[in-house]
Amino acid sequence: MDSCWVEIDGAALCENLRAIRAALPDRVDIILVVKADAYGHGGPTVARLAADCGLRWLAVAHVAELTAVRAAAPKARLLVLGPILPHQTGEVLRHGAIPIVAGLEHGRALAAEARRRRRPLTVHLKIDSGMGRIGMSWTSAVEEIRPLLAERGLHIEGICTHLARVEPGEDDPGAAQVQRFREVAAAAEAIAGRKLMQHVSSSRAALLHPEWDFDAIRPGLIAYGYGAADPAGRMLTRPVLQWKCRVVHVRRVPAGTPVGYYGTYVTPAATTLAVVSAGYADGYLRALSNRAHVLVGGRRCRVVGRVSMNWITVDAGLYANVRAGDEAVLIGRQGNQEIWADELATLARTIPYEILVGIRATIPRRLV
Repeated sequence: MDSCWVEIDGAALCENLRAIRAALPDRVDIILVVKADAYGHGGPTVARLAADCGLRWLAVAHVAELTAVRAAAPKARLLVLGPILPHQTGEVLRHGAIPIVAGLEHGRALAAEARRRRRPLTVHLKIDSGMGRIGMSWTSAVEEIRPLLAERGLHIEGICTHLARVEPGEDDPGAAQVQRFREVAAAAEAIAGRKLMQHVSSSRAALLHPEWDFDAIRPGLIAYGYGAADPAGRMLTRPVLQWKCRVVHVRRVPAGTPVGYYGTYVTPAATTLAVVSAGYADGYLRALSNRAHVLVGGRRCRVVGRVSMNWITVDAGLYANVRAGDEAVLIGRQGNQEIWADELATLARTIPYEILVGIRATIPRRLV
């Protein structure tokens, strides 16, 4: 019996993907982002489910993620969102994946490797429209794209960008980036004399700006059930992942008992303390010390004392009927109570992404 495990609700994931699909015009593809082990949900599991649900495109961040995802989804089109190094070209070709080109010299290096292997490399051009991270600056992109389109060894299929900030309303700062991208993409298509696949929006942009759908969107967090909880919104999704552990020790203590390192919590009254088999080594952040709750016996039990490397202590109350071996829910639902990653993120002053991807990868993922 595992002391800690993660449950992945396959039906919830497919429902989320169907909700996203239903909100989009038929012409718009979904490129599901499965980088970082599918945001902690298990890359191969999510890739397989997505393929079974009819998705044609998946995206990873690095070449190292390709092997497992390709094995799980042999017919999917795989986009590599981060720049690959020239020596990785062979592996990308072997997996039939599509890397981005981040600049003229980068593209030339990849083209040379493709020619050496006598196999054309399909790529998407990455435009830095204001993110300031990866890609050709919108101010010089056209000058870089012109020679790239003439490079033997490259088949330029698409063009994309990434938005630094997206807000609701007409004054969205992302609008300036989108306009820059539109101008570069139009010029690139004029030079190429053909249509290029265009994609811009990740989750938040897809929720707020249907006019930015272009040929595809790249949802990540909303597919896993966060950020799209408004029934009046464009898409409605629900969390896919639950994180559960076992209670490993229970004891009743008197008032005035200090708990954990440095005794940052002292029991104000007699109570029952339950120790749960997870800690910051497993991804449960120390910032949640004395702030978060864990579900035990269908009740919210406060985390007391400092989160340690391997254990969390919770105050279950004096008359709690809790025993070693009982299930404790760190993220998820128990009875009529719920705790989700966005709640923990707020308490830890971070974002749900960090909560989800921080769950230790070696904790078993179970498809339910």
